Amino acid sequence: MEPLIPVITKLQEVFSVVGREIIQLPQIVIFGSQSSGKSSLLESIVGRDFLPKGSGIMTRRPLILQLVHVASLEERQATSPETYIQAEEWATFLHIKHKIFTDFHEIPKEISNETERITGTNKAISLAPMYMKIYSSKVLNLTLVDLPGLTKVPVGDQPPDIEMLVRDLNLSYIINPSCLILAVTAANTDMSTSESLKLAREVDPDGRRTLAVITKLDLMDAGTDAMDVLTGRVVPVKLGIIGVVNRNQHDLHTHKSISEVLCDEQVFLQKKYPSLASQNGTPFLAKTLNRLFMHHIRDCLPELKTRVNVLTAQYQSMLQSYGQPVQDQNATLLQIITKFATEYCNTIEGTAKNIETSELCGGARICYIFHETFCRTLESIDPLAGLTILDILTAIRNATGPRPALFIPEVSFELLVKRQIKRLEEPSLRCVELVHEELQRVIQHCSTYNTKELLRFPKLHEAIVEVVTGLLRKRLPITNEMVHNLMAIELAYINTKHPDLADMTFVSSSISGNKSDAYQANGARRWKSDGVGDDPVPKERESIRSPPQSRISPVPSRIRAINFLDVPLPSACRKLSQREQRDCEIIRRLLQSYFLIVRKNIQDSVPKTVMHFLVNYVKEHLQSELVGQLYKAQLLEGLLTESQNMAQQRNEAASMLKALRQANQNISEIRETQLW
Repeated sequence: MEPLIPVITKLQEVFSVVGREIIQLPQIVIFGSQSSGKSSLLESIVGRDFLPKGSGIMTRRPLILQLVHVASLEERQATSPETYIQAEEWATFLHIKHKIFTDFHEIPKEISNETERITGTNKAISLAPMYMKIYSSKVLNLTLVDLPGLTKVPVGDQPPDIEMLVRDLNLSYIINPSCLILAVTAANTDMSTSESLKLAREVDPDGRRTLAVITKLDLMDAGTDAMDVLTGRVVPVKLGIIGVVNRNQHDLHTHKSISEVLCDEQVFLQKKYPSLASQNGTPFLAKTLNRLFMHHIRDCLPELKTRVNVLTAQYQSMLQSYGQPVQDQNATLLQIITKFATEYCNTIEGTAKNIETSELCGGARICYIFHETFCRTLESIDPLAGLTILDILTAIRNATGPRPALFIPEVSFELLVKRQIKRLEEPSLRCVELVHEELQRVIQHCSTYNTKELLRFPKLHEAIVEVVTGLLRKRLPITNEMVHNLMAIELAYINTKHPDLADMTFVSSSISGNKSDAYQANGARRWKSDGVGDDPVPKERESIRSPPQSRISPVPSRIRAINFLDVPLPSACRKLSQREQRDCEIIRRLLQSYFLIVRKNIQDSVPKTVMHFLVNYVKEHLQSELVGQLYKAQLLEGLLTESQNMAQQRNEAASMLKALRQANQNISEIRETQLW
């Protein structure tokens, strides 16, 4: 059973080097109220003066003390004098692990200096632990944790909530199910109100981990004793209650040695508590702690081994995700570029491994832009919006010149239809812009979800983003120009012989002839009795219809004189003739029909143009563009410089993995027969 404690000592040393406590190792935590005698108790167990002395709070940060039993100097000299330190006892600190302290008078000063370096000089406390090891032939193998004493009133630059800070600090250690709790209470205080026992009961209600220590037995009031307390009749403690006698201020001033104090303690116990003397005192406490600690380690070791194995697998996987340091820069760069280009194209095609579930991404969003956003926008455009009867009549009259025309001039139709077709250009260009924005978003998507290597090399990441953005930026004006050309093509030739316009031409000729029979033949509504035909456009477009002639107010004579040469004026001042009404209605019907034809063409041709000149071009030329601009000898070293954060994480993971493997080896050294 004895080899168990050195194993835990090795494990604590291994994990303290890494700088974080990822495993809750077995240890003995000494805590109690301020001035309850914790420090004196600790020195009595060690058998040497090594803690700072003074008034007020002296322990201001956790001190993790490992006691290591070694052979005596005489035995070591006889065995192998060249391999052992030539001192009976010595100490080391983790923060200066290469220095060995053989003079114990230097240790209190080193503890104070290191404490003040972290906490300052004015009584502040710190959560950062200090690690110390004492090697001696007079100690038993133990790991002890000395904590700041529980206090009530802040002093110096301590914060107002110092009571809660110290309490939480103590709780953070004793709540660990792998630790033994050494609850210290002074004998000259009321045991039933002990703050240390109260906290211990909160975290260890069954009392399986708590051992009570009653200090200062010699300072009780005359005529009183601690018999009821030591026998557990006042407050029962499952692991037992042990009383000790501490050094008093007189002993400190007279530099009384600990060995002399231990002798005085034994004399006092024999005199005051003869029946309990063999079960109390500092030597008995040290042996009890050693025994309890070994059994506690035995109980914790199986779970500890499982935890180490689980963490080893986790850190192994984590280290692999960070990647190995770059050996072949050329191969690494090509590999990252190829992977990024592949993931970029797969995201557009919808075959990427990491598919976004919270929103549309890549090709899916482009499809939505084409067939939802773009189509809905075009369909929401009214073919006759912004065009009144007077506008149509004015265009017809301007196209006839000085002589009245027998037929409707085609120039008026072309003029008006081009004006309406131009309204399709803006949403078409907006469609190109939306697809361009989505292709930009795919860059970030690939960087975040699919290309972990880019996190390692921030400069390469920036360069890839710049190259892809530049390629998209270069293709954007080309695609916009093609959309402009599509609109120019539609405006260049108005095809009045379009097959989809044939039926409307027949209706138009019918309106010019026998309007009643023609409308009946085509299933249309009849003309009104006042000579104005029914408007064929939907009701929601009634705002563009000319007002009924009966509602047009006569224009005052003075306005007529001013606008005598204005063409629309006569139409506004009188009823439109049947001929004018028919001409306007024919133009409106033709405009609506031809606009729908062009809109259908644009709905089909703009997405094809965007795919050919932007999306497909980027997919086909992305990898070659990246290789051409980035795969250069003078850029390799700079692009493949790792980020400090990633390098630090890899080093930390490697150090932790090394520590875990060492811990696993240390645990495996214990034979199964030693566990039970």
